[in-house]
Amino acid sequence: MDAGDWDQRYRSSALVWGAPPNTVVAELCWDLPPGRALDLGCGEGRHAIWLAERGWTVTAIDFSQVAIDKARTVASRTNRSVRNRITWHCADVTTIEFEDPADLIVVAYLHVRSIERSELLRRAADALAPAGTLVVVGHDVRNPTEGYGGPDDPDVLYDPDELGTELEDLLDVRIAELRRRLTEGRDAIDAVLLAFRPPPVVD
Repeated sequence: MDAGDWDQRYRSSALVWGAPPNTVVAELCWDLPPGRALDLGCGEGRHAIWLAERGWTVTAIDFSQVAIDKARTVASRTNRSVRNRITWHCADVTTIEFEDPADLIVVAYLHVRSIERSELLRRAADALAPAGTLVVVGHDVRNPTEGYGGPDDPDVLYDPDELGTELEDLLDVRIAELRRRLTEGRDAIDAVLLAFRPPPVVD
């Protein structure tokens, strides 16, 4: 789907993904000390807003202008201190240049071609500050046949083992596994990655 397709989807309902953060994203980020975060493929802003409420300064990026506009509207209902901690950008995360190092990067349900995803995640790893955290959650390759919802194209789906292998030369991979998620149908199957950029070695 291109940006125009996503614009249409985001116009189709009040909030496509709902307001609360994904439970896995919340679990993995809960104990992290607030700093500077990037939310890549932020959609309607549920994770960016949740992080800002917890004291993070967030740059949230999505290529759908409709999603960004809806995210700003939702954020406008929060405290000024929360909404002032979020910068919204309409841009393609697969090509945008990351500027200042981030203490946290969240990639949640961003489904692009595998070659684009691999390059994006490696750039994200490079954009982490020392001891920074990368959290990735997406529909697993087994989800179309064993799970529920999500895209069917295997090239845009995630495999946790492949994620870990792709990033193990750059990051300290702590979690690379499947998670089952309760839905209105049968359980959905997600791939989850939690990794850290090693701090610099002190002689």
